[in-house]
Amino acid sequence: MTEKKKRGLLSWLGFGDEEQSQKPTTEESVKEEAVEAPAAEQQPTEDVAEQAEEKTTVEQEPENVEAVLAEAEAEAEAEAEAEAEAEAEAEAEAEAEAEAEEPQVPVAPRVQEQEKPTESFFARLKRSLSRTKANIGAGFFGLFSGKKIDEDLFEELEEQLLIADVGMNTTTKIINNLTEKASRGDLKDGEALYGLLKEEMAEILSKVEQPLEIDTNKTPYVILMVGVNGVGKTTTIGKLAKQFQSQGKKVMLAAGDTFRAAAVEQLQVWGERNNVPVIAQHTGADSASVIYDAIEAAKARGVDVVIADTAGRLQNKANLMEELRKIVRVMKKIDDSAPHEIMLTLDAGTGQNAISQAKLFSDVAPLTGITLTKLDGTAKGGVIFAIADQFEIPIRYIGVGEGIEDLRPFETQEFIDALFSREE
Repeated sequence: MTEKKKRGLLSWLGFGDEEQSQKPTTEESVKEEAVEAPAAEQQPTEDVAEQAEEKTTVEQEPENVEAVLAEAEAEAEAEAEAEAEAEAEAEAEAEAEAEAEEPQVPVAPRVQEQEKPTESFFARLKRSLSRTKANIGAGFFGLFSGKKIDEDLFEELEEQLLIADVGMNTTTKIINNLTEKASRGDLKDGEALYGLLKEEMAEILSKVEQPLEIDTNKTPYVILMVGVNGVGKTTTIGKLAKQFQSQGKKVMLAAGDTFRAAAVEQLQVWGERNNVPVIAQHTGADSASVIYDAIEAAKARGVDVVIADTAGRLQNKANLMEELRKIVRVMKKIDDSAPHEIMLTLDAGTGQNAISQAKLFSDVAPLTGITLTKLDGTAKGGVIFAIADQFEIPIRYIGVGEGIEDLRPFETQEFIDALFSREE
């Protein structure tokens, strides 16, 4: 009541309306502030959205760059592939043109070469003897051509034979035979002497031309290989095993060189490579025991050929002789005819040293055959004449290369023709 009177009095005085008019205004300002608040809240959200869009745009820009690079790389790869295809097509066209031209080449010579493997070996033999030919054989032609037969010519010939490791005794024999025929007037000039020299040297080798023949009535056929270390003995064993195997024979190897671990391992490698069984024991084992086991196993398995390796130590001749005698003695306990072949391996490149080795082993064991290796690449191949003339032991094989087919049965005429051939 009192308040109403006061209001009335104030309104009557003019204050009441102002208060009332200010109150709505305050309410409206509050409402406006309330409306502006959400707007203010929405504004940061829009700013964040704009920043996000800018970020997305920035992120998309590297992606666009990567896409461009990828397209460039793809185009480069496509161009490279196109170039490769073009080159391949060009090569194919060139090959097609070459094949089209091939029919113009006669086919007959190729067939003849395949049908005559001996000619192929003869060509290899000529190449292998090239250095020996420079000293003897074809090398003599220049010595004799256009010259008179006199004492000076014989002296030159003697010197040349000695240089080629033919040996003093064999050289003297050749010179004496040629001098005797020349004194009878059978020779007219140096070229005639050249032809006679070829015949004389062929006669020396023909006495030892006797290829190895495996006696099928002796099973197993035992080959005892002897020779010093380093002459190619173990390699020769492997090549022989492969050749016998290709002839349909069952082969077994005996690692009798127990002194060198490398020899046993090398023989085992040859055996594994050619599927040939190898009988071996530990390093230092008794050689005779190893070979005995091999022959016993060969009999049980029906093996045709046993090839036995032996040690090649030369430090003590007495020990070497005793070891070989023991091996032979033990062999005969199983087969009284064994060994059926005692083959000496000699390195032609050692020259006159090969003569010393042949003498040593021929004193130690009854040698029945010789294999002369490494004739290729040596100028000392003339030693084959000295070996043949001095020992008259059959030369079974000659080696003129590293391949299995380069170990061939020795043939005198083939060897002489290759040696005296003036064709390269």
